[in-house]
Amino acid sequence: MSRVAETLIFTDLDGSLLDHFSYSFAPAEPLLRRLEQLGIPVICCTSKTFAELQVLREQLNNRHPFVVENGAAVYIPQGYFSAPDVSRLPETRDGYRCMAFCQPRAHWQGLLRQLADEFAGSFASFQQLGVEGISAVTGLEPQQAALANRRDFSEPVQWLGDQDTKRNFVDQLETAGAKVLQGGRFMHVSGACDKGAALRWLAALYQQASGAQPQTIAIGDSGNDILMLEAADKALIIRSPVHQPPQLKRTDNCWLSDETGPTGWARGVSSLLDLDNA
Repeated sequence: MSRVAETLIFTDLDGSLLDHFSYSFAPAEPLLRRLEQLGIPVICCTSKTFAELQVLREQLNNRHPFVVENGAAVYIPQGYFSAPDVSRLPETRDGYRCMAFCQPRAHWQGLLRQLADEFAGSFASFQQLGVEGISAVTGLEPQQAALANRRDFSEPVQWLGDQDTKRNFVDQLETAGAKVLQGGRFMHVSGACDKGAALRWLAALYQQASGAQPQTIAIGDSGNDILMLEAADKALIIRSPVHQPPQLKRTDNCWLSDETGPTGWARGVSSLLDLDNA
């Protein structure tokens, strides 16, 4: 299948396309339908899991590839690309091809168990929180919290200690080979992977499939989005109601939304693509 796309939108979900508090994307829904009509793929690039994305992509009516667990893996719907590089990828559940960039979740859980005594009371992993604890921290319904806990490549951590202890904790994890990314609510412990590398890998597939280099737009609101925002041709930072915008090295082709969440997302994307005048 040929996938010709002049523009690709890589978007974070929580706090960006989804409202930080309600998880609604309603203000962006009309624009999402228009982007689909225009042939502009919206590629979810998120800390969420495969299980969560299966539900959410149905709600979004999204049939495009997606990136899970902060760049740990890219899932491509069967038949989406005809590129040889894709057909050689292992076929996984539900008919997707999967490109994994790091070790499985159990590896990172093992590292955290090794630090449990030294940092007792300073952190709680998803494994420790369980469905009930995840629901309490995030506001998710238990069924949604269960999907959030079905992780394959990473372990989120709720930090409960002070900043000096946190720096020591992160240093020890990174010395042991982990990569720690700060999201809107949790630190995410995983391997040498990130949303920026996943963006570049997937954009190259679109280029291989169509023969043309697509323009990439990245959208995010927090620290775990920085490498994706740096990697794209254009970056849209979504203003957050709970934390300061992430600080980027780049100063060109970078915008900060006026509004938060999906309202800021919709207005920002419309402005970047000049859809208001189209």
